[in-house]
Amino acid sequence: MIRPIRVSAFAAAAGLLIPTALRVQQPPFTLEQVMSAPFPDELVAAPAAGAVAWVSNARGARNVWVAGPPDYQGKPVTSYAEDDGQEIGELQWTPDARAIAYVRGGDLNDKGEYPNPQALVAGVEQAVWIVPVTGGTPRRIGEGNAPAVAPKGDRVAFLRRGQVWWASLTDTSAAEQLVHARGRAGSLRWSPDAAKLAFVSDRGDHALIAVYDIGAKALRFVDPSVDEDAEPVWSPDGKTIAFIRMPASVGRLPFTPRRGEQPWSIRVADVATGAGRQVWVGDTGRGSAFREIVAAHQLIWGAGDRIVFPWEKDGWTHLYTVPVSGGAATLLTPGAFEVEHVAATPDHAGIVFSSNQDDVDRRHIWKVSAAGGKPVAVTRGTGIEWSPVVTSDGGSVAFLRADARKHPRPAILTGSGSARDIVAGTIPAAFPEASLVEPQPVLFSAADGLIIHGQLFLPKNLKAGDRRPAVIFFHGGSRRQMLLGWHYMYYYRNAYALNQYLASRGYVVLSVNYRSGIGYGMEFREALHYGAQGASEFNDVLGAGLYLRGRPDVDAKRIALWGGSYGGFLTAMGLARASDLFAAGVDLHGVHDWNVEIENWVPTYDPAKRAEAAKRAYESSPIAYVKDWRSPVLLIHGDDDRNVQFSQTVQLAAALRERNVEVEQLVFPDDIHDFLTYAHWLAAYQRAVDFLDRRLMGASTAVR
Repeated sequence: MIRPIRVSAFAAAAGLLIPTALRVQQPPFTLEQVMSAPFPDELVAAPAAGAVAWVSNARGARNVWVAGPPDYQGKPVTSYAEDDGQEIGELQWTPDARAIAYVRGGDLNDKGEYPNPQALVAGVEQAVWIVPVTGGTPRRIGEGNAPAVAPKGDRVAFLRRGQVWWASLTDTSAAEQLVHARGRAGSLRWSPDAAKLAFVSDRGDHALIAVYDIGAKALRFVDPSVDEDAEPVWSPDGKTIAFIRMPASVGRLPFTPRRGEQPWSIRVADVATGAGRQVWVGDTGRGSAFREIVAAHQLIWGAGDRIVFPWEKDGWTHLYTVPVSGGAATLLTPGAFEVEHVAATPDHAGIVFSSNQDDVDRRHIWKVSAAGGKPVAVTRGTGIEWSPVVTSDGGSVAFLRADARKHPRPAILTGSGSARDIVAGTIPAAFPEASLVEPQPVLFSAADGLIIHGQLFLPKNLKAGDRRPAVIFFHGGSRRQMLLGWHYMYYYRNAYALNQYLASRGYVVLSVNYRSGIGYGMEFREALHYGAQGASEFNDVLGAGLYLRGRPDVDAKRIALWGGSYGGFLTAMGLARASDLFAAGVDLHGVHDWNVEIENWVPTYDPAKRAEAAKRAYESSPIAYVKDWRSPVLLIHGDDDRNVQFSQTVQLAAALRERNVEVEQLVFPDDIHDFLTYAHWLAAYQRAVDFLDRRLMGASTAVR
């Protein structure tokens, strides 16, 4: 493993800096080429026949793909050809592995509108579909999402506007509403015998576990309380349900540190009586607040009546196991690392997972017994592997993988052999794999002394004595971590592509894993005074700028910022509070006023009634410092954004114009936060590169 370069930002900043002229580099590849490869996601294993399925996004055309034994050569089973902005996801196999249910279309906004970024005049919807794995014409089941195929394979339940619906899979009869109930339903879970359907009923300030009896047509709420119950999972015999209980919390605001709460617990309820009991409860202090993993179920009912679950008892997200009868929890994944993607083996006797064990800025696959024992590495090296699933015969592990140059793709590992890719010919010949650079791991000091991880992209043609323009990238989230290679999320796959492209044009690029991100433990993620409670991440912005300013290969007068969402917030903070350090910035759908953003997640939030918190939130926002903002900025936003209100960009643009700050803009009508079309991603990045070229290189170029 490459050892990170550790540099004190302040010591490095003391060096003499002499800027030199630099003409725009001619890149060896285009922006389209580096963003051209299809992106795989949502890998799922079939319950039979050893097959796997995933979603492939090729330049905005999204399709369901499958691969099965013995050759495991991937093939598409749907044939959508347009970059129409209609998402595909939530794949659900039928029990016989002959068909796959999926959802096409995006979620409703708070006005009841589906996202339509291409302004398709016929309108769009979100609907459940099913398609045979042999291919053919998909059949529309009905408007809705979150399909759950019954264990008998005869029906599929799904959600429509928060209510439970179902439809037959044996005929084409129309879907109908199954349950009429208060609250918004979620987390549909069939009992093993398909006689009952459990779900979460969200009531706003509390949530209940509901069980609908199909034969009796009766609804029961098991072990109800004032708390938030979630993630129901059935016992193998279908007589009991385990679930998570998070104690009621009033007044806690998002985007503030959450190191401890009233401890969460695991409970088991008897379905026949509704009576519940506590199986396990977290300790006070670290780990008392629930921390999720990336998994179909947060609780896994393992073989031998053991429940596997995530817990942060030691300050790291780990897996633990506890008997259903109760008792002390056993740590399954010890060490200073984070567990992320998790799945059970078909027999539920084992767990496969991804983590950054021994390789903090990558992901590798591991496996461990649900009863305990030493974890075993499945993959290792300089690659990045994630989303593992075990095939139904238990003989193979499928996962997604990439590295610094090779693009994300599905792979399979059988027995003790080597992993191999399961798609062929899908990476375009023009994809510039050989021209990409390998980012270097670096450590630098934030302004308050905290050590921050980053990835440094250096141009291939960098020569001694060169002083290049530099760009600092901040990811969003903030619960994200950029890696030493292609990312496992589509949004950050795109960001990695742009960072590579900027390096190919002659920029020095620094990607920053700032505090409040993941990968480095609970205390780093729940950093004191982060976000709306002080914006302590601004120390990391300053530290990154000073680190680059002190490098002999960087022109100190030509350092810019770019980022999206939370990264847009940090870009705006850097420009507002340190325009003398940062020459320009590209802010994609960034947060500019925390008091406005909090209302997006807590509709009952009233700044007038929370004066002290509102004052801190405002002082933690870029809008509070526009009087000091001098550097030009490019603002990019979709006006149907459901994560960060479009009004935040409107507000900032108006405030900056009043102060004669140069503001450029790019608006995508009807697109959302994570742009839904390839065309919009490409247009946004083209505009960003042109803006940076003009501001840092003194040239306007045709970006391709």
